[in-house]
Amino acid sequence: MRPARVRILDAAHQMMLTVGLTRATTKEIAKAAGCSEAALYKYFASKEQLFIRVLAERLPRLSPLLSDLAAEPGRHPLEENLTEIARRAALFYEQSFPIAASLYAEPQLKRRHEEAMRQMGSGPHMPIHLLDAYLRAEQAAGRVRADADTFAAASLLLGACAQRAFAYDATEEGGPPPVDDFARRLARTLLGGLSAAETPRDATPGA
Repeated sequence: MRPARVRILDAAHQMMLTVGLTRATTKEIAKAAGCSEAALYKYFASKEQLFIRVLAERLPRLSPLLSDLAAEPGRHPLEENLTEIARRAALFYEQSFPIAASLYAEPQLKRRHEEAMRQMGSGPHMPIHLLDAYLRAEQAAGRVRADADTFAAASLLLGACAQRAFAYDATEEGGPPPVDDFARRLARTLLGGLSAAETPRDATPGA
């Protein structure tokens, strides 16, 4: 049998996706994981902490990628890095948005989660700061223009990825643009305003 902590995270992830964060009680999560509620609290101090660990451990991992890139700028072409960041961010927001959306319907729940995130040094602002740090590292390495606003660039890229998660449900297609094409076009467009080198000739939307 899988370890209890793994079962609890898997059960919490599934319930948050199917019934929503508000209705996913620790009692029901523990029951789905095949353990007691007391056992759940041995691993997670609160439902807020459990929610944060689900985001960190069960969704596409964005922060480790950004930290690794900031520690070693220049390892891959800038466009390749931005494309992978955009792809992973788009998938992260696509999968986390249905879980996190219920926070905004419950002000008290939202405040408790925000306090838990502050205590754990987490929060939705962290990817922006990490991407900004990566872009500043590339700036210091000479691959990003010296006059580029790296914080604004980070906000634009991640903001577009977050918007993709909810902006397209009402379209005729009924869903977001394909993630690989979306990430490639977004990275190339952003690269045009960041790159210290000449923009590739084929860096046009849909190329």
